[in-house]
Amino acid sequence: MALRFENVLGRFNRARAARLTLPHFVCQTPLFMPVGTQALPINLLSLGCLYHCTGIPLVAIAFMCSAKKWLFVDHGIRLGFLVTGTIKGLTTNQLEEIGCQIILGNTYHLELRPSSELIDELGGLHKFMNWPRALLTDSGGFQMPHGYGVSLLHLADITEEGVTFQSPVDGKPMLLTPEESIQIQNRIGADIIMALDDVVKTTITGPRVEEAMYRTLRWIDRCIAAHSRPKEQNLFGIVQGGLDPVLRDICVRGLVDRNLPGYAIGGLSGGEDKNSFWRVVAQCTAALPEDKPRYVMGVGYPLDIVVCSALGADMYDCVYPTRTARFGTALVPKGVLKLKHKAMADDTRPIDPTCMCMVCKNYTRAYIHCLVTKDAMGSQLLSYHNLYYMMKLSGDLHSSIIQERFPKFVCEFLQKMFPKGDVPEWVCNAMEVAGIDISCCCSPLSSIED
Repeated sequence: MALRFENVLGRFNRARAARLTLPHFVCQTPLFMPVGTQALPINLLSLGCLYHCTGIPLVAIAFMCSAKKWLFVDHGIRLGFLVTGTIKGLTTNQLEEIGCQIILGNTYHLELRPSSELIDELGGLHKFMNWPRALLTDSGGFQMPHGYGVSLLHLADITEEGVTFQSPVDGKPMLLTPEESIQIQNRIGADIIMALDDVVKTTITGPRVEEAMYRTLRWIDRCIAAHSRPKEQNLFGIVQGGLDPVLRDICVRGLVDRNLPGYAIGGLSGGEDKNSFWRVVAQCTAALPEDKPRYVMGVGYPLDIVVCSALGADMYDCVYPTRTARFGTALVPKGVLKLKHKAMADDTRPIDPTCMCMVCKNYTRAYIHCLVTKDAMGSQLLSYHNLYYMMKLSGDLHSSIIQERFPKFVCEFLQKMFPKGDVPEWVCNAMEVAGIDISCCCSPLSSIED
């Protein structure tokens, strides 16, 4: 086992603050992991196109090419690749600067280009993308059908052998098996690798959910058998079972019996109602081992992270902070701030007056409004701010638990987000199970179902 999880640093009821020691970094939980995006092929003779896509000055692009910070030059075809695993518009130095501890790399896109074989040949993904801290790679399964994720899984042919889908490169059928997924991730070299699971949307009901859960358990054994680097990489299993508590319980017990380094709660954030969402998280965190990290996959809304942390989860990932930035939206304590709105055009305040990030220290809402309407630099600045916000939220969760003021932190967070006291009913229900009194934030008659 290539990790050490110390969950005795602090706790409040189910919430816990831990130290997660991985091969490349010592992390503090709860933590949020930004998600790397699809590799983008770039003809190095067309740097002007890259400038228009990213807003990065040509001098800086030339420097990054020579330093191989973002771009890799294939000596045969003279193509560069914006490295999957890095975050759109941000350098690895910036990610370190804002306190990012783990980056999630996309196995599916990494294998398509530049290929896991090439990454392995060049010393692994850490060296390839110049990232000294921890990495997590997904199994590749979530993106299998045409790279768009679980919403199009009906386009894939899922059998006991694996998943057959159409290659987005040449249209030919491709088969991803549990063994191949692990072999790819072994070559990539992330600190945490994910088992291939049979994913179904939580809105699906009937025998398909049970079939997927039992197949996930059978596939974990194949993943374990194929894993060639257990002393260097940590294989996490994924709890499936839809919204059925019986199936979730069977899957949890089956995975725990395998004594894996860590466990993920999968299949959520797929359209289910929030009451179902938090109940699945609460059930799984209560049943998973105390001495292993718990990772809720695909969760990135700040409110969801606070609730899940109160219920005993440790790790989260989502494209939300950077994706919403590309639409001109900033994360702030009150919720979101839409910088494209006309009201921002002459607003000389920073995005968030309480934020200490580089963007809030140096730029006004009016300036960013001008950028987000016509320049990619606006989305880069907002991505920086949004990820800073998420890292600070993670740090605040950790420190408030350590300092025995977690309930106070939760109440202050909710009061800022819901100043009228209209905290959603599902949040109230979840906090009751978590043993946190939030009555001071709620108007008795104004709680609403979200």
